[in-house]
Amino acid sequence: MLDCIFCKIVKKEISANIVYEDADFVAFLDIHPQSPGHTLVIPKKHYRWVWDVPNAGVYFEVVKKVAEAQRKAFNTDWILSKVVGEDVPHAHIWIFPNDKVKGDKMDFEGNKKKIIENI
Repeated sequence: MLDCIFCKIVKKEISANIVYEDADFVAFLDIHPQSPGHTLVIPKKHYRWVWDVPNAGVYFEVVKKVAEAQRKAFNTDWILSKVVGEDVPHAHIWIFPNDKVKGDKMDFEGNKKKIIENI
């Protein structure tokens, strides 16, 4: 999709704080975080809805990998997830530590580093 902001992130046309990337998926920090480390996990190929992604099991394994890194990075066992998709028309899953986690949610470099170190 030409105007899809997430497709532009995948193509590196728009910068993002990427915490994980493989051949099919990319995870990056949300620019309007709910808490420190709030991450979006998206397929690189454009699908409108999460439920349209053909390899959903693999997709959720990536989400799990990032969520486990968040648990370690932010010293919590409570990681939230959200699948809605109405805000950006590209499949995405939000994962973010609970609001009791200490830290600056706008410290993108610091939060990125913490997550990457734990993947």
